[in-house]
Amino acid sequence: MAIEWLLTRMAGWRSELAFSRDAESVTYGALLALVDGWRVKFQQHDLLPGQVVAICSDYNPDACALLLALIDYGAICVPLTQSVKSQHEEFLAIAEVEVVFTQDDQGQWQVQRRDVRPAHPLLLMLREQKAAGLILFSSGSTGKSKAALHRFDLLLEKFKVQRQRIRTLTFLLFDHIGGINTLFYTLANGGTVVSVAQRDPQSVCQAIAGHRVEVLPTSPTFLKLLLISNAHRRYDLSSLNLITYGTELMPSSTLQELHNALPHVRLQQTYGLSELGILRSKSQSSDSLWVKVGGEGFETKIVDGILWVKAHSAMLGYLNAESPFDAEGWMNTGDMVEVGGEYVRFLGRKSEIINVGGEKVYPAEVENVIMQAENVKDVLVKGRPNPVMGNVVIAQVELFQPEEPEALQRRLRAFCRKQLPAYKVPSLVQVVNYELHGVRFKKMRTESV
Repeated sequence: MAIEWLLTRMAGWRSELAFSRDAESVTYGALLALVDGWRVKFQQHDLLPGQVVAICSDYNPDACALLLALIDYGAICVPLTQSVKSQHEEFLAIAEVEVVFTQDDQGQWQVQRRDVRPAHPLLLMLREQKAAGLILFSSGSTGKSKAALHRFDLLLEKFKVQRQRIRTLTFLLFDHIGGINTLFYTLANGGTVVSVAQRDPQSVCQAIAGHRVEVLPTSPTFLKLLLISNAHRRYDLSSLNLITYGTELMPSSTLQELHNALPHVRLQQTYGLSELGILRSKSQSSDSLWVKVGGEGFETKIVDGILWVKAHSAMLGYLNAESPFDAEGWMNTGDMVEVGGEYVRFLGRKSEIINVGGEKVYPAEVENVIMQAENVKDVLVKGRPNPVMGNVVIAQVELFQPEEPEALQRRLRAFCRKQLPAYKVPSLVQVVNYELHGVRFKKMRTESV
């Protein structure tokens, strides 16, 4: 049983609070009763161990109880949220899903059986091993979404070591490796999962104040929106001890602004990938981008400035792409880093580097400068092919207030020239009237435009 140890541990906290959302509260005892209820329903629906089962829902006690019951039953789980609803059919096909549990807005469930017989060798291997599985789809922020297949017991093994009991807000989604990590860390330590219906700054700050949340795992993009909104000034966030940020690079200007705005909160950079799980991490300080990554179950090395990771919890492979692991199990993450003793500083993905006349430009470095300019709400830096230079740098900016485009371009280019070499200064500044991040509050990048 992949989670027999977890269910046993949870049974020791029956009267403790497991879930909170608005006025709804559920104890560990009630959560375990929901798990038992799902086991009965599996029999009613002739569900078999090893089947591929999708859960179309988000963070709520019933959906999480369903996930726990499916793991205990030995199913291969595919969590899908509303944020990727337009891709549900594509994802169901890639994962070769046999049964779909869908929860509507009123909390009612529908069960759909699909006429599918899984044929992918990795799915068949997992079924033969009688092991529970997890299929996660990457965000697709730099290309097509990839389907990573995990053995659930390997992902959860690190949670067997008991750590601090905390009240955590589940900002990262139910179908995201960070969201899965948050959920199981909290449940494995008797903490409380606090969920929100809306993931905007006001709703998040309101939930932190109302439920005395201690930990907020989120993304740099959301934290910038939080600072812009000033919601942190309108609510009592004194319970908040820790903000963890990951999924994308943190601009140093945003980190410093956040540190100044919430000096009582520890800020910690995290690192993980859908393919590997979440590594343990330690920031050098709350206002530093230098971080240690690794921990038990993970090995790391730097090759030609790129981070490579070997993980006990690594996925079995992709369902729709070639394996990224070498013969010894190492994965080239594609993340460029600078090394300083035991710490590293992430510079950006190798695939995102803009080659301008033989010189390397990291988009995040240019974005960090432009974010400090007046009237800039957000910015996304990309490369554009150029017959002479190979590529040139362009910047898409979202503004607080309208501004004449040519004047804006002159102003921002002059601002950049004061802090950057000429080859890093954007040759073109484009004003956009849409958000530059996706539903996971992560900047949507492509290698060129």
